[in-house]
Amino acid sequence: MSNYEVLYIVSPTLSEEEREALITKFKNYVEQNGGTISGIDKWGMKTLAYPIKFKKEGFYVLMTFSAPSETSIAMGKLMLITEGILRHIIVKK
Repeated sequence: MSNYEVLYIVSPTLSEEEREALITKFKNYVEQNGGTISGIDKWGMKTLAYPIKFKKEGFYVLMTFSAPSETSIAMGKLMLITEGILRHIIVKK
């Protein structure tokens, strides 16, 4: 198992409940696929450097976890197709 960090930006149009549901969804995904969460840091709403999907703000979330490489690859693909995620990056620590 390797250590990873994922930073993702949630759309500002989502309500607080929908945002929390997305954060919980990715947390549960890692845990159900053999990983462990080290921490979730919610940075909050920030202005983007440039518009993404016509949005000028986004809610930043940093999650650190340990998981097999297959889990991180699959989670990246899941984030690509999830509504409400503007951008994401997964980095192996």
